[in-house]
Amino acid sequence: MTDAHARPTHVRYGVIALIFLITTINYADRATFSIAGSSASAELGLSTVQTGFILSAFAWAYVLAQVPGGALLDRFGTKRIYAGAIALWSLFTAMQGFVGLVPVFSAVAMLFALRFMVGLAEAPSFPGNARLVAAWFPGAERGTASAIFNSAQYFSLVAFAPLMGWLVHSFGWRSVFWVMGALGLLATLVFLRFIHSPARHPGINAAELAHIEAGGGLVNMEDGGSAAKTPTFTWNNIRQLLANRMLIGIYLGQYCINVLTYFFVTWFPIYLVKERGLNILEAGIAAAAPAMCGFIGGLAGGYASDFILKKTGSLDWARKGPLVVGMVLATMIIACVWVEAEWLVVVLMSVAFFGKGVASLGWAVMADVAPKQLAGLSGGVFNMFGNIAGIVTPIAVGYIVAGTGSFDLALVFVGVHCVITIFAYLVIAGPIRRVELKA
Repeated sequence: MTDAHARPTHVRYGVIALIFLITTINYADRATFSIAGSSASAELGLSTVQTGFILSAFAWAYVLAQVPGGALLDRFGTKRIYAGAIALWSLFTAMQGFVGLVPVFSAVAMLFALRFMVGLAEAPSFPGNARLVAAWFPGAERGTASAIFNSAQYFSLVAFAPLMGWLVHSFGWRSVFWVMGALGLLATLVFLRFIHSPARHPGINAAELAHIEAGGGLVNMEDGGSAAKTPTFTWNNIRQLLANRMLIGIYLGQYCINVLTYFFVTWFPIYLVKERGLNILEAGIAAAAPAMCGFIGGLAGGYASDFILKKTGSLDWARKGPLVVGMVLATMIIACVWVEAEWLVVVLMSVAFFGKGVASLGWAVMADVAPKQLAGLSGGVFNMFGNIAGIVTPIAVGYIVAGTGSFDLALVFVGVHCVITIFAYLVIAGPIRRVELKA
């Protein structure tokens, strides 16, 4: 390394770029069945309710595995656990392309089981992202860094929805799973090659390391020591995380925000096909516009949050201000109920997802408030509550559509959760402060 007074390197920017890439593939793999679902359902004879349960299968496992996944990250480090997760979820994604080709097994059972396994394998991904951001970025840059990896959920559909729609149109629905699985296995190798802790990264110099550490970056988080050898999953630790009023408000807010997320990555392309009459190729292209707006909103929200923090020094203003503005915009999804023109539906969805992107600061908040000893476990608990929405939303929308013959009430269901998000952060959570563990 060079002297601490030399010009600092910018290795952390490469790290966040790689996290963004991995998370883009992560979310694309979650959305594979939403793109391939119409064709797969027709070929396999799936009902609307069965489709809803299959779409929810990912989240059942994802929720159940969050706390164990976070504890594994704290115990064994991000690199090994995260790399293994990428490889496994990619394998299970590819295997979905063989459903229906083995007549011994029910297509519904196989799809549910494989999507369940994808959810199980993906569980450490976002807590792992949060750990890497906490280690690699000073506090004043975490809003932007967290927004970058979180915005990958939108960019994934910008990048992959048209591709997946074209694959279904040109080669059949099975090709989607095989192509995405292969990309994930390739991403595993890239991750193993380039991800290291700040203190051990071969490309960082002393000046950048000092900058990160001076700003509150946990540069030695991944390097073992006594903290890593002490199990973080204890009932006392869990009790403290679940009994904190601020954290309860943050958990509820993340759940409500994710209702919008899961509608988009599960039912939205199907809504465009069944309710708005688009073909699957058109739906894949149309889904890219709201996704791009969500991506831009996510970057804008992170930048605005860090800008406000630098100007005011107030975490409350910096994190809650963009969140409230974003959730107000996100309620525009309800207006689609009264709109006939397909282009206007896409515009309103784009505004809603721009707002949702602006408001998606939950992981930056967790980097601000999580106890230093429990970064992985805290992220796991937070993500567990947030992703209960992935169980509820696909099933609820499936029953609403089956019972009413329309998506109208489903859109209202999603929009109401935007209002609850504002209440959770402003009324329940209170001031944003780092949690200190009690002995």
